[in-house]
Amino acid sequence: MSALQRAWLRRGAVARLLYPVSLVYGALAALARHCYAAGWKHREQLPVPVIVVGNVVAGGAGKTPVVLAVLEHLAARGLAAGVVSRGHGRSARDCREVLADSAPEGTGDEPLLVRQRSGAPVFVAPRRAEAGRALLRAYPATRVIVSDDGLQHHALVRDVEICVFDARGIGNGWLLPAGPLREPWPRPVDLVLQHGHPAGVPGYAMERRLAAHAVRADGSMIALADLRGTPVHALAGIAQPGAFFTMLGAAGLTLAANHPFPDHHDFAGLSGVPAQATLLCTEKDAVKLWRIRPDAWAVPLEVRIPTAFWQEFDRLLDARLSSLHGSSPA
Repeated sequence: MSALQRAWLRRGAVARLLYPVSLVYGALAALARHCYAAGWKHREQLPVPVIVVGNVVAGGAGKTPVVLAVLEHLAARGLAAGVVSRGHGRSARDCREVLADSAPEGTGDEPLLVRQRSGAPVFVAPRRAEAGRALLRAYPATRVIVSDDGLQHHALVRDVEICVFDARGIGNGWLLPAGPLREPWPRPVDLVLQHGHPAGVPGYAMERRLAAHAVRADGSMIALADLRGTPVHALAGIAQPGAFFTMLGAAGLTLAANHPFPDHHDFAGLSGVPAQATLLCTEKDAVKLWRIRPDAWAVPLEVRIPTAFWQEFDRLLDARLSSLHGSSPA
Protein backbone atom coordinates (compact mmCIF):
# COMPACT_ATOMS: atom_id res chain seq x y z
CA MET A 1 0.00 0.00 0.00
CA SER A 2 1.41 3.39 -1.00
CA ALA A 3 1.94 6.26 1.42
CA LEU A 4 -1.00 8.14 -0.10
CA GLN A 5 -3.29 5.12 0.21
CA ARG A 6 -2.31 4.83 3.88
CA ALA A 7 -3.08 8.53 4.32
CA TRP A 8 -6.55 7.92 2.90
CA LEU A 9 -7.40 5.61 5.79
CA ARG A 10 -7.52 8.45 8.33
CA ARG A 11 -7.93 12.21 8.49
CA GLY A 12 -4.33 12.92 9.36
CA ALA A 13 -1.94 15.70 8.40
CA VAL A 14 -1.51 14.64 4.76
CA ALA A 15 -5.24 14.25 4.18
CA ARG A 16 -5.98 17.61 5.82
CA LEU A 17 -3.35 19.29 3.69
CA LEU A 18 -5.03 17.96 0.55
CA TYR A 19 -8.59 18.63 1.72
CA PRO A 20 -8.97 22.04 -0.01
CA VAL A 21 -8.07 20.41 -3.32
CA SER A 22 -10.71 17.75 -2.70
CA LEU A 23 -13.33 20.51 -2.40
CA VAL A 24 -12.43 21.70 -5.90
CA TYR A 25 -12.53 18.11 -7.19
CA GLY A 26 -15.93 17.57 -5.58
CA ALA A 27 -17.34 20.77 -7.07
CA LEU A 28 -16.19 19.86 -10.58
CA ALA A 29 -17.57 16.32 -10.23
CA ALA A 30 -20.90 17.66 -8.96
CA LEU A 31 -21.07 20.09 -11.89
CA ALA A 32 -20.47 17.25 -14.35
CA ARG A 33 -23.22 15.14 -12.76
CA HIS A 34 -25.63 18.08 -12.85
CA CYS A 35 -24.94 18.74 -16.54
CA TYR A 36 -26.00 15.19 -17.39
CA ALA A 37 -28.96 15.18 -15.00
CA ALA A 38 -30.25 18.49 -16.40
CA GLY A 39 -29.89 17.32 -19.98
CA TRP A 40 -27.19 19.86 -20.86
CA LYS A 41 -24.89 17.00 -21.81
CA HIS A 42 -26.17 14.05 -23.84
CA ARG A 43 -26.64 10.66 -22.23
CA GLU A 44 -26.93 7.69 -24.55
CA GLN A 45 -29.23 4.74 -23.91
CA LEU A 46 -28.45 1.45 -25.61
CA PRO A 47 -31.31 -0.81 -26.80
CA VAL A 48 -30.44 -3.53 -24.28
CA PRO A 49 -30.09 -3.35 -20.49
CA VAL A 50 -26.73 -2.10 -19.22
CA ILE A 51 -25.28 -3.40 -15.95
CA VAL A 52 -22.46 -1.33 -14.47
CA VAL A 53 -20.02 -3.02 -12.09
CA GLY A 54 -17.79 -0.42 -10.49
CA ASN A 55 -16.65 1.26 -7.32
CA VAL A 56 -16.43 4.69 -5.75
CA VAL A 57 -12.99 4.13 -4.23
CA ALA A 58 -9.76 4.81 -6.13
CA GLY A 59 -7.24 2.01 -6.33
CA GLY A 60 -9.54 -0.86 -7.20
CA ALA A 61 -11.88 -2.89 -5.03
CA GLY A 62 -12.02 -6.25 -6.79
CA LYS A 63 -14.65 -5.58 -9.43
CA THR A 64 -13.24 -7.72 -12.26
CA PRO A 65 -14.02 -11.05 -10.51
CA VAL A 66 -17.55 -9.70 -10.00
CA VAL A 67 -17.83 -8.93 -13.72
CA LEU A 68 -16.83 -12.52 -14.45
CA ALA A 69 -19.36 -13.82 -11.93
CA VAL A 70 -22.13 -11.72 -13.50
CA LEU A 71 -21.25 -13.06 -16.96
CA GLU A 72 -21.33 -16.63 -15.64
CA HIS A 73 -24.71 -16.02 -14.03
CA LEU A 74 -26.15 -14.50 -17.22
CA ALA A 75 -24.83 -17.42 -19.28
CA ALA A 76 -26.45 -19.87 -16.88
CA ARG A 77 -29.74 -18.06 -17.51
CA GLY A 78 -29.28 -18.33 -21.26
CA LEU A 79 -28.83 -14.57 -21.71
CA ALA A 80 -26.20 -13.63 -24.29
CA ALA A 81 -24.05 -10.88 -22.77
CA GLY A 82 -21.15 -8.69 -23.85
CA VAL A 83 -18.76 -6.40 -22.02
CA VAL A 84 -17.70 -2.80 -22.59
CA SER A 85 -14.77 -1.07 -20.96
CA ARG A 86 -12.58 1.98 -21.31
CA GLY A 87 -9.55 -0.31 -21.20
CA HIS A 88 -7.58 1.50 -18.51
CA GLY A 89 -3.86 1.72 -19.22
CA ARG A 90 -4.02 0.85 -22.92
CA SER A 91 -1.99 2.82 -25.44
CA ALA A 92 -4.67 3.05 -28.15
CA ARG A 93 -7.61 5.46 -28.18
CA ASP A 94 -9.78 3.74 -30.78
CA CYS A 95 -12.82 1.50 -30.43
CA ARG A 96 -11.89 -2.14 -30.92
CA GLU A 97 -12.92 -5.68 -30.12
CA VAL A 98 -10.81 -7.55 -27.59
CA LEU A 99 -9.82 -10.97 -28.91
CA ALA A 100 -8.32 -13.83 -26.94
CA ASP A 101 -4.93 -13.21 -28.56
CA SER A 102 -5.04 -9.39 -28.50
CA ALA A 103 -2.01 -7.47 -27.27
CA PRO A 104 -2.75 -6.05 -23.80
CA GLU A 105 -1.17 -2.71 -24.76
CA GLY A 106 -4.01 -2.11 -27.18
CA THR A 107 -6.87 -3.40 -25.07
CA GLY A 108 -5.92 -3.10 -21.40
CA ASP A 109 -5.16 -6.05 -19.16
CA GLU A 110 -8.54 -6.37 -17.44
CA PRO A 111 -10.64 -6.46 -20.66
CA LEU A 112 -8.25 -9.07 -22.07
CA LEU A 113 -8.58 -11.17 -18.92
CA VAL A 114 -12.38 -10.94 -19.06
CA ARG A 115 -12.36 -12.02 -22.72
CA GLN A 116 -10.03 -14.96 -22.08
CA ARG A 117 -11.83 -16.16 -18.96
CA SER A 118 -15.45 -15.71 -20.06
CA GLY A 119 -15.38 -16.06 -23.84
CA ALA A 120 -17.93 -13.23 -23.99
CA PRO A 121 -17.47 -10.49 -26.61
CA VAL A 122 -15.59 -7.51 -25.19
CA PHE A 123 -15.17 -4.07 -26.77
CA VAL A 124 -13.10 -1.14 -25.50
CA ALA A 125 -13.40 2.56 -26.31
CA PRO A 126 -12.91 5.88 -24.51
CA ARG A 127 -16.70 6.27 -24.56
CA ARG A 128 -18.48 3.14 -23.40
CA ALA A 129 -21.57 3.92 -25.48
CA GLU A 130 -19.41 3.73 -28.61
CA ALA A 131 -18.08 0.36 -27.46
CA GLY A 132 -21.65 -0.80 -26.79
CA ARG A 133 -22.87 0.20 -30.25
CA ALA A 134 -19.94 -1.59 -31.89
CA LEU A 135 -20.58 -4.71 -29.81
CA LEU A 136 -24.26 -4.80 -30.74
CA ARG A 137 -23.46 -4.39 -34.43
CA ALA A 138 -21.00 -7.28 -34.31
CA TYR A 139 -23.12 -9.46 -32.00
CA PRO A 140 -26.79 -8.53 -32.59
CA ALA A 141 -28.04 -11.44 -30.44
CA THR A 142 -26.62 -9.75 -27.33
CA ARG A 143 -29.35 -9.15 -24.75
CA VAL A 144 -27.37 -7.61 -21.89
CA ILE A 145 -24.26 -5.43 -21.76
CA VAL A 146 -22.01 -5.41 -18.71
CA SER A 147 -19.86 -2.31 -18.20
CA ASP A 148 -16.57 -3.12 -16.47
CA ASP A 149 -16.27 0.00 -14.30
CA GLY A 150 -18.13 3.17 -15.20
CA LEU A 151 -20.17 4.26 -12.19
CA GLN A 152 -18.79 7.76 -12.81
CA HIS A 153 -19.25 7.55 -16.62
CA HIS A 154 -22.59 9.38 -16.73
CA ALA A 155 -22.71 9.62 -20.54
CA LEU A 156 -24.06 6.05 -20.67
CA VAL A 157 -27.52 5.31 -19.26
CA ARG A 158 -27.40 2.27 -17.01
CA ASP A 159 -30.18 -0.02 -15.79
CA VAL A 160 -28.51 -1.78 -12.84
CA GLU A 161 -25.60 -0.42 -10.81
CA ILE A 162 -23.42 -2.71 -8.68
CA CYS A 163 -20.90 -1.04 -6.38
CA VAL A 164 -18.02 -3.12 -4.98
CA PHE A 165 -16.12 -2.39 -1.74
CA ASP A 166 -13.10 -4.05 -0.19
CA ALA A 167 -11.91 -3.98 3.43
CA ARG A 168 -10.98 -0.28 3.19
CA GLY A 169 -14.62 0.70 2.89
CA ILE A 170 -14.77 4.44 2.23
CA GLY A 171 -11.47 5.11 3.99
CA ASN A 172 -11.52 8.52 5.68
CA GLY A 173 -14.69 9.45 3.79
CA TRP A 174 -13.12 12.32 1.87
CA LEU A 175 -12.94 12.87 -1.88
CA LEU A 176 -9.77 12.67 -3.96
CA PRO A 177 -7.01 13.58 -3.37
CA ALA A 178 -7.59 13.97 0.39
CA GLY A 179 -9.36 10.61 0.53
CA PRO A 180 -10.08 7.63 -1.71
CA LEU A 181 -13.58 8.57 -2.89
CA ARG A 182 -14.23 9.34 -6.56
CA GLU A 183 -17.63 10.70 -5.57
CA PRO A 184 -19.51 11.24 -2.30
CA TRP A 185 -20.80 8.17 -0.49
CA PRO A 186 -23.50 7.14 0.19
CA ARG A 187 -25.01 7.62 -3.26
CA PRO A 188 -27.89 5.68 -4.81
CA VAL A 189 -26.92 2.32 -6.33
CA ASP A 190 -29.00 -0.79 -6.90
CA LEU A 191 -26.71 -3.34 -5.25
CA VAL A 192 -23.64 -3.26 -3.00
CA LEU A 193 -21.15 -6.11 -2.75
CA GLN A 194 -18.43 -6.03 -0.13
CA HIS A 195 -15.62 -8.24 1.06
CA GLY A 196 -13.25 -7.92 3.97
CA HIS A 197 -15.97 -6.62 6.34
CA PRO A 198 -15.60 -2.86 5.64
CA ALA A 199 -16.88 -0.71 8.49
CA GLY A 200 -20.09 1.20 7.83
CA VAL A 201 -20.76 -0.25 4.37
CA PRO A 202 -23.91 -2.37 4.38
CA GLY A 203 -24.35 -4.74 1.47
CA TYR A 204 -24.11 -8.35 0.39
CA ALA A 205 -20.96 -10.01 1.71
CA MET A 206 -19.04 -12.03 -0.83
CA GLU A 207 -16.19 -14.44 -0.25
CA ARG A 208 -12.95 -14.10 -2.21
CA ARG A 209 -10.45 -16.93 -2.34
CA LEU A 210 -7.70 -18.31 -4.51
CA ALA A 211 -8.51 -21.26 -6.74
CA ALA A 212 -7.02 -24.58 -5.70
CA HIS A 213 -4.87 -24.61 -8.83
CA ALA A 214 -2.56 -22.46 -10.93
CA VAL A 215 -2.14 -22.39 -14.71
CA ARG A 216 0.68 -21.63 -17.14
CA ALA A 217 0.63 -19.99 -20.58
CA ASP A 218 0.51 -23.37 -22.32
CA GLY A 219 -2.61 -24.35 -20.35
CA SER A 220 -0.86 -26.77 -18.02
CA MET A 221 -2.18 -26.80 -14.46
CA ILE A 222 -0.85 -27.61 -11.03
CA ALA A 223 -2.55 -27.91 -7.66
CA LEU A 224 -1.46 -25.18 -5.25
CA ALA A 225 -0.99 -27.90 -2.66
CA ASP A 226 1.75 -29.38 -4.87
CA LEU A 227 3.73 -26.14 -4.60
CA ARG A 228 3.86 -26.24 -0.81
CA GLY A 229 7.43 -26.51 0.37
CA THR A 230 8.79 -24.96 -2.83
CA PRO A 231 10.11 -21.40 -2.34
CA VAL A 232 8.19 -19.20 -4.76
CA HIS A 233 8.46 -15.59 -5.88
CA ALA A 234 5.10 -13.84 -5.89
CA LEU A 235 4.45 -10.98 -8.31
CA ALA A 236 1.46 -8.65 -8.39
CA GLY A 237 0.82 -5.50 -10.40
CA ILE A 238 -2.62 -4.82 -8.96
CA ALA A 239 -4.15 -2.13 -6.77
CA GLN A 240 -3.66 -4.12 -3.55
CA PRO A 241 -0.73 -6.51 -4.14
CA GLY A 242 -0.40 -7.26 -0.44
CA ALA A 243 -3.78 -8.98 -0.47
CA PHE A 244 -2.55 -11.47 -3.08
CA PHE A 245 0.61 -12.19 -1.12
CA THR A 246 -1.38 -12.71 2.07
CA MET A 247 -3.72 -15.18 0.34
CA LEU A 248 -0.76 -17.16 -1.00
CA GLY A 249 0.70 -17.37 2.49
CA ALA A 250 -2.64 -18.46 3.89
CA ALA A 251 -2.69 -21.25 1.29
CA GLY A 252 0.45 -22.66 2.91
CA LEU A 253 2.94 -21.56 0.27
CA THR A 254 6.52 -20.59 1.11
CA LEU A 255 7.15 -17.09 -0.24
CA ALA A 256 10.84 -16.58 -0.93
CA ALA A 257 10.12 -12.97 -1.96
CA ASN A 258 7.22 -10.69 -2.77
CA HIS A 259 7.47 -8.35 -5.75
CA PRO A 260 4.78 -5.64 -5.72
CA PHE A 261 4.41 -3.53 -8.87
CA PRO A 262 2.16 -0.57 -9.74
CA ASP A 263 -1.35 -1.36 -10.90
CA HIS A 264 -1.47 -2.26 -14.63
CA HIS A 265 2.32 -2.75 -14.71
CA ASP A 266 3.55 -3.63 -18.22
CA PHE A 267 6.08 -6.32 -17.15
CA ALA A 268 8.49 -5.33 -19.91
CA GLY A 269 11.28 -6.64 -17.70
CA LEU A 270 11.82 -8.35 -14.36
CA SER A 271 14.88 -6.86 -12.72
CA GLY A 272 15.50 -8.31 -9.29
CA VAL A 273 13.63 -11.55 -9.98
CA PRO A 274 15.88 -14.62 -10.35
CA ALA A 275 15.69 -16.16 -13.82
CA GLN A 276 15.15 -19.67 -12.46
CA ALA A 277 12.66 -18.69 -9.74
CA THR A 278 9.26 -20.34 -9.53
CA LEU A 279 6.88 -17.43 -10.18
CA LEU A 280 3.30 -17.02 -9.03
CA CYS A 281 1.17 -14.12 -10.25
CA THR A 282 -2.44 -13.02 -10.62
CA GLU A 283 -4.42 -13.79 -13.76
CA LYS A 284 -4.54 -10.08 -14.56
CA ASP A 285 -0.74 -9.88 -14.50
CA ALA A 286 -0.33 -13.10 -16.47
CA VAL A 287 -1.72 -11.60 -19.69
CA LYS A 288 1.43 -9.42 -19.78
CA LEU A 289 3.93 -11.45 -17.78
CA TRP A 290 3.54 -14.59 -19.90
CA ARG A 291 5.13 -12.82 -22.85
CA ILE A 292 8.50 -12.89 -21.07
CA ARG A 293 7.91 -15.67 -18.52
CA PRO A 294 5.49 -18.24 -19.97
CA ASP A 295 6.55 -20.55 -17.14
CA ALA A 296 4.93 -18.30 -14.50
CA TRP A 297 2.00 -19.83 -12.66
CA ALA A 298 -1.15 -17.68 -12.63
CA VAL A 299 -3.50 -18.27 -9.70
CA PRO A 300 -7.18 -17.52 -10.46
CA LEU A 301 -9.24 -15.58 -7.94
CA GLU A 302 -12.69 -16.98 -7.24
CA VAL A 303 -15.65 -15.22 -5.63
CA ARG A 304 -18.67 -16.71 -3.91
CA ILE A 305 -21.68 -14.38 -4.00
CA PRO A 306 -24.72 -15.12 -1.82
CA THR A 307 -27.93 -16.41 -3.38
CA ALA A 308 -29.88 -13.44 -2.02
CA PHE A 309 -27.78 -11.10 -4.15
CA TRP A 310 -28.57 -13.04 -7.33
CA GLN A 311 -32.27 -13.11 -6.48
CA GLU A 312 -32.34 -9.32 -6.18
CA PHE A 313 -30.16 -8.97 -9.28
CA ASP A 314 -32.55 -11.11 -11.33
CA ARG A 315 -35.54 -9.16 -10.07
CA LEU A 316 -33.99 -5.87 -11.17
CA LEU A 317 -32.79 -7.19 -14.51
CA ASP A 318 -36.06 -8.94 -15.37
CA ALA A 319 -37.94 -5.70 -14.83
CA ARG A 320 -35.69 -4.02 -17.41
CA LEU A 321 -35.80 -6.92 -19.85
CA SER A 322 -39.58 -6.89 -19.87
CA SER A 323 -40.11 -3.12 -20.09
CA LEU A 324 -38.48 -0.42 -22.17
CA HIS A 325 -36.10 -2.69 -24.01
CA GLY A 326 -38.82 -4.83 -25.49
CA SER A 327 -37.42 -8.13 -24.32
CA SER A 328 -38.75 -10.82 -22.06
CA PRO A 329 -36.90 -12.50 -19.21
CA ALA A 330 -35.26 -15.82 -19.89
